[in-house]
Amino acid sequence: MRKFILLGVILNVVLVFGQTKKVTKDSITNSYNKWTIEGTVGQFKGVNPYAEGYFSSDASKFLGGVDVNSFSISARRMTGAKFGFRLGFQYDQLSNISSKSLPFKVQQIGVKIEGVINASRLFNIEKQMGRFGLLLHGGLAVDQLQTKTPNPISDKSNPNYYLHNNYNSKELNGGLIVGVTPQYRVFDRLAVFADVTVQNNYRQHLAWDGSYSASSNNLRGQSITTSFGLSYALGSDKLHGDWSIIKSEEQEQIDKLNKKIGDLEKLLNDTDKDGVPDYLDQENNSVAGVAVDSRGKMVDLNRNGVPDEIEKYITKTVNNAVDVEGPEVNNYLMQSIIDNGYAAVFFDTNMATPNYYSTEGLDFIRMYMKANPDVSILLIGHADQIGNKSKNMTLSENRAKATKEVLVKSGISADRLVIQAGGVDDSVDPTSEKARSLVRKVTFKVIKK
Repeated sequence: MRKFILLGVILNVVLVFGQTKKVTKDSITNSYNKWTIEGTVGQFKGVNPYAEGYFSSDASKFLGGVDVNSFSISARRMTGAKFGFRLGFQYDQLSNISSKSLPFKVQQIGVKIEGVINASRLFNIEKQMGRFGLLLHGGLAVDQLQTKTPNPISDKSNPNYYLHNNYNSKELNGGLIVGVTPQYRVFDRLAVFADVTVQNNYRQHLAWDGSYSASSNNLRGQSITTSFGLSYALGSDKLHGDWSIIKSEEQEQIDKLNKKIGDLEKLLNDTDKDGVPDYLDQENNSVAGVAVDSRGKMVDLNRNGVPDEIEKYITKTVNNAVDVEGPEVNNYLMQSIIDNGYAAVFFDTNMATPNYYSTEGLDFIRMYMKANPDVSILLIGHADQIGNKSKNMTLSENRAKATKEVLVKSGISADRLVIQAGGVDDSVDPTSEKARSLVRKVTFKVIKK
């Protein structure tokens, strides 16, 4: 008896200690099913006490005989990877199996509050166990015992009349329980299990046969329940919570560090290769080889909307190729920039709204059209190779429409803007996100009247 008391105390101390350590040792980082519904059927056997002449087992049978007389249902919630709590209700009916015993019958309804340990995780043997699992549990039990044993004594003068005549009497019992539950997962959410639970009562006036227990028993009683059951997990995860892969705090910290490193790498990306990381770059589509300032914007000291290096190159080319002077040179220069695609509007994946980096291109077109009221502009939308070709054609048209809308709102007459769906631009490597970002755009062509 003392051994069972000691085991119950140790198990409950471990449960409490485990719960206090859960925050530091069992940091849950991924979703898993915490709730489980369990049902059992089995055999409840009162071990002691019994009055003289009463006993439940049949010594001539294996394990004293089998009698399916116990049923239970319970709900369990794991509050951590290894520890949880269970609330259960149990019905038992005990009677003599052997004809050699005096006839008796008792019924018991009880409630149990237990702590539960997932021993497979506690001892870190989940991989070795595979579909098998092991739970340890222990806690408190309160039962109402009702005797259905017929009153054996009719003579009220008999000194044992009140000792044995307790038909329909009820008594509250209470004690500690400990148990072990081996499991096997049959399906993702469903497991079968066997359970052996020992209960030691420290308040039990009635013996298991329904008579009053002898004073020498000190209100003690003992029983054992052997059962088989089903365990079904509730929740959004497809796997039973007792077998879910749950990250430790150490793994969580590693994942957080990896994410931070990934975020830093992303911040330090330089899409347009101008030496300014994207998170600082205000013009993320600058022309390769053109000087930029600390904000990633192409240098334009004379503020005419044309980067100085491009302006020098095209001016030199124009002067060598055509015979134009004065303002005509600047107009020819700006038209060349537009027609050759240097001024463009860019878009994020599957988006038809110009992105943050497109303001320079839009402003350049607006300035050119303000300075040249006799020209119109053809807006040609483009899409990358990802996705359905028909949908990309529609997307490219919507990008041209969205660009037109911005220019109209900035003061350009709608009848000077013509849209065209260019469809998919397959001039870049489709496996490269950075390359695809260069073709998700709207380009322009000058239309002279």
